[in-house]
Amino acid sequence: MNPYVLRHTVLSDACIPISTPWQSKLFYHPKSFFIVKSPMRQATLLFLLKENQILLAMKKRGFGVGRWNSVGGKPKDNEDIFDTAIRETQEEINITPLDISHVATLDFYFKNKSEWDQQVLVFTTHEWKGEPSESEEMNPKWFNIKDIPFESMWPDDPFWLPQILSGKKVNASFTFGDNDIILNKEIHEI
Repeated sequence: MNPYVLRHTVLSDACIPISTPWQSKLFYHPKSFFIVKSPMRQATLLFLLKENQILLAMKKRGFGVGRWNSVGGKPKDNEDIFDTAIRETQEEINITPLDISHVATLDFYFKNKSEWDQQVLVFTTHEWKGEPSESEEMNPKWFNIKDIPFESMWPDDPFWLPQILSGKKVNASFTFGDNDIILNKEIHEI
């Protein structure tokens, strides 16, 4: 599979080339509302939403340990990014999303740890099978949307999460320095 990345989907035969004056390798993918950017490691986040609540999970190990976040992770070899979001949700909180919507693409750069650079495709769902439950990696908990614990989350979350919760789609980029300080941010509604 081609390593170029859609702003939310790995390129496939279904991608259509687009020519632009600023970048020669851009593609459109019918499952996504974003276009290709330079090759970058991808990951997913998937938020479960019901009424005025959002499901967050406390990360118990690995990258982001000790923070409230959504479920998600990296694709396996040749795995479609949408399938990644579903698989990671099954593994981390033991539910199966039935209908997911792509709502944001977030590019993260780490000034002093470039191996952490990644593009995160954010999804939401209002439908799933099963009840969220704790796993070895995540401990889920429902929060009222007005009471999201931003102080215990990644520092970029307050800049884009409220926008997607209000129904907007977002394309954003964040550069982090030492101690998770945001050095630069760009946020665009799509």
